[in-house]
Order: sequence, then C-alpha cells, then structure tokens
Amino acid sequence: MRLGFLGSGNMATALARGIGDPVLCTDPVAARADALATLTGGEAVADGRTLAERTDVVVLGHKPGQLEAAARDVAPSARAVLSMLAGVSTARLRDAYPGVPVVRIMPNTPAGIGKGVIAVATEPDGPRADEADVRDGILALLRRCATVVELPESQLAAATALFGVLPAYVALVAEATVDAAVRHGIGPDEAGRMAAAGLEGAAALLRDGGHDTLAVRRAVTSPGGSTARGLRELDRHGVREAIQAAFDAAADAS
Repeated sequence: MRLGFLGSGNMATALARGIGDPVLCTDPVAARADALATLTGGEAVADGRTLAERTDVVVLGHKPGQLEAAARDVAPSARAVLSMLAGVSTARLRDAYPGVPVVRIMPNTPAGIGKGVIAVATEPDGPRADEADVRDGILALLRRCATVVELPESQLAAATALFGVLPAYVALVAEATVDAAVRHGIGPDEAGRMAAAGLEGAAALLRDGGHDTLAVRRAVTSPGGSTARGLRELDRHGVREAIQAAFDAAADAS
C-alpha cells in the first residue's frame, strides 16, 4: 500500500517517518516535499494529480480550508483518502471525494518515533462494505508507529485535546521543572536528562498500573513528604483548573 502525502508539514513528516515506507509527497513549499522524500527514501512530485495517480492512498496533510480546491485535482485519480485535517468531518470528505474510500484520523507527532497515538473516526453503522479492506490495510500501517484508538467522530476533538497537544504540555512542564532545578544549582543539561528520564518512568508506571493515575500518585506520595508538599502547591496555584481550561480551548479549536 503506497502512500502519497498531499502536504509535507510536521505531522505528515512524523507519520511518514513512523510508518517507515518510501512515500510520494508534494507541498506548495518544494523544499518541504524534498525533505520528506529524502527522509523516507521516496520521491517528491510536482502536483496532487500526479500524486494520486501513482499511489494507493492519498494522505491529506494540507490546510483544512484547502479541502475543496485540493480535491478538484486529486479526486478524479484518488483510490483512497486518509485525512489528518482538523475539523473536517467524514461527511465533508465524502462530498469532496465521492465514491472514494475515506478514513479520518487525528495523529500526534510522537508517531515519528513509534510512540504516537492516533484516533480513528468511526461511523454509527461501521465502515462501508467497499471501504473495509482499505481501512484494515491503513490501520495496519498506522499501528506500526502508534497506539490506534477507534472513536465516534464526535469524540475526535476531545481526543485531540487529550493527546494531540500533550507533547507540548509535557515539554512545558519539563522546561519549568528544569528551570527550577537550575535555580537550585543543577546544570541545565543534567536537569534535562533527569527530567526526560523521570517522565519516561512516570509513563511506564501509568501503563504498568493499568492507567490508574490516582494509584500512581498515591504510591509516590508519602504523608507529609516532599511530593505531598509539591502537590499541595500545584493545587494552590490552580494547576487542575489551568489544565481544564487548556483542554477546553484545544477541543474548541479542533
């Protein structure tokens, strides 16, 4: 199953890198398509029509507002469509690509290192009969680089607010923690290494504990200890409220 990326930005690059196959790609900024082609051992092509003619699945990675304009060139030759476009429903995709199998996903950038999460939109009656085999093939590719979760389309915005933005939030927490450590005399490089290792360990504890966040927090928190005091300060400064507000804003934008 050969993929063609219509748009070669950060998310397209992460997904292509994680899947690991040579891809065809195109982009209004030719240098981005060239970079993605070099990264995957694939090929940059001049336009969407050529891309569709030479691939099995066209991956939509352009801006959401360009859907109809892009489809005018691509739809006549497209065999299947995989959309990463935020806020563009499956119904709109089907209108733009009539008669073509369509799969809508929302991925995140850690897919590029095989640690991604990808939400796949489902429909109330399941996939159309003519789409089932194509969908299965696409999901098999996605599982190479990500945990794949199938969700009703109405939940995709919330899922994006959960995992799509999480790398940036975690990086912000790590950055603030490193800055605090530096103020206490630890070198920034050493603090950065410890923060990354600590975050990796925390994620492993959550996985091994069946994703029970409360159990992990209690296991780390001794009564009256340093963790308890730190958590009290986080609550006092409104961390939970800030996270809820950030989640709501991200979900609304998606």
